[in-house]
Amino acid sequence: MFGLTHFHITVNLINEIGMLYLMAILDAISWAFQAIYDVKSLIAWGGLGLICLIIFIETGLFIGFFLPGDSLLITAGIFAAAGYLDIWWLLILATVCAILGDQVNYYFGKKAGKAIFNREDSFFFHRKHIERAKQFYDKHGPKTIVLARFVPVVRTFAPAVAGIAEMKYSTFVTYNIFGGGLWVWGMTLAGYGLASIIPDIESYIHIVIGIVIALSVVPIIIEYIKHRQKRGLGGGSESYPSKT
Repeated sequence: MFGLTHFHITVNLINEIGMLYLMAILDAISWAFQAIYDVKSLIAWGGLGLICLIIFIETGLFIGFFLPGDSLLITAGIFAAAGYLDIWWLLILATVCAILGDQVNYYFGKKAGKAIFNREDSFFFHRKHIERAKQFYDKHGPKTIVLARFVPVVRTFAPAVAGIAEMKYSTFVTYNIFGGGLWVWGMTLAGYGLASIIPDIESYIHIVIGIVIALSVVPIIIEYIKHRQKRGLGGGSESYPSKT
């Protein structure tokens, strides 16, 4: 009897410890996401170096698909207008990192090949993301490398899809440089311009970030609705992107 009671106590204790451990992990994840999306604090803490690192990770590594590139660049532009960052160094270095990130991603896609579509899902990789990037590529072709810059998640996986499709390297580099420059300069100067027009915009920075995130999500919602409609109509079969 004592042994059975002792066993139940031990099991309950293990369950309680497990739940506490799980709650600690969830709290840590929640804190991490809050910290990442508090771009104002990120910029104040990490400065230009952290901005460039986030831009490179979001565009160059699959694990960066959740990073807030758009809102980060706009907020950085606002900070530059306020004198906290040098606008020219910001534009030049962030553009270089955006271009290098896509180059790394393209190289990975070219080496991994179509086998990546059969890769199992993990915490940092979901096949649906790269499949959505493939659909985007199938629709827009090489222009995807430019257009995807302005679509969260898709911009992380589009260069890999171009590599898988064996897009001609010179074509990819051309679109990559143009797209990277357009995205970084467009977003950053938009923030810089807003700060020049609206007095004390730093006080409303969270509203600005909220609007940017909301606008960034619109293309995703539209693509999701279109995808659901196609599935409802018995949309066509899967096909891999073709070489361009």
